Amino acid sequence: MIRCIRMWTAGDGNSLFEEGELEIGAGRHGRASGLPIAVNELSFQETTTGGSFEWHQDPQPQFVLTLTGTVEFEVKSGATFTIYPGDVLIAQDDSGTGHRWRLIGDQPWRRAYVVYDPGATLHFKTKGDEA
Repeated sequence: MIRCIRMWTAGDGNSLFEEGELEIGAGRHGRASGLPIAVNELSFQETTTGGSFEWHQDPQPQFVLTLTGTVEFEVKSGATFTIYPGDVLIAQDDSGTGHRWRLIGDQPWRRAYVVYDPGATLHFKTKGDEA
């Protein structure tokens, strides 16, 4: 399993988040790859040490794959979560009050943005869900 945080816009317009995992699966057709997710765009970005970004929404629902760096996210309620290298964020708060983030530690934040197809199966399960 891969640690994953899902962040979305609630009915009141504020962002919420929950921790869970991405199900990997056993691979398909003898290959090492796991459960497929239909995607349509991939891009990379880097933010230097000490970077931050004030209140904003995501431009579209997407995966954010952290390659390096440790990032603290905050939603309007004041609740926070931290993303570490190897973690995945499912960013679905593309409306409402949004979130902000700040880079912590001494590493740049290198990440991949993967825009998934509408209706794609994301293979996310919250902690405590039965397998």
